[in-house]
Amino acid sequence: QVQLVESGGGLVQPGGSLRLSCAASRITFGIYTMGWYRQAPGKQREFVASITRDGSTDYADSVKDRFTISRDNAKNTVYLQMNSLKPEDTAVHYCRLYGTVYWGQGTQVTVSS
Repeated sequence: QVQLVESGGGLVQPGGSLRLSCAASRITFGIYTMGWYRQAPGKQREFVASITRDGSTDYADSVKDRFTISRDNAKNTVYLQMNSLKPEDTAVHYCRLYGTVYWGQGTQVTVSS
């Protein structure tokens, strides 16, 4: 059974930073595109960022220039560095294994003073 386990969420003040991690197991991690999505209360889940196996990245306009997605294939882990956080970034953040049904369980990010 494939597992995706997120970590790194928490409470941070506006303007602060967090780094999320998503560790994958029981897959050949390096061949997959990985992504981060988020879902705020009362809203649909939305795309945040993705990274291909070759390292090409894509970002939602709302996070461009603030967030950076990266991966370490040796550690089977994808990261999301989030800087200049805003209250509207508050959401449960999920990682996704593209081309499969697998999602992580989510990690809460709360941006509040």
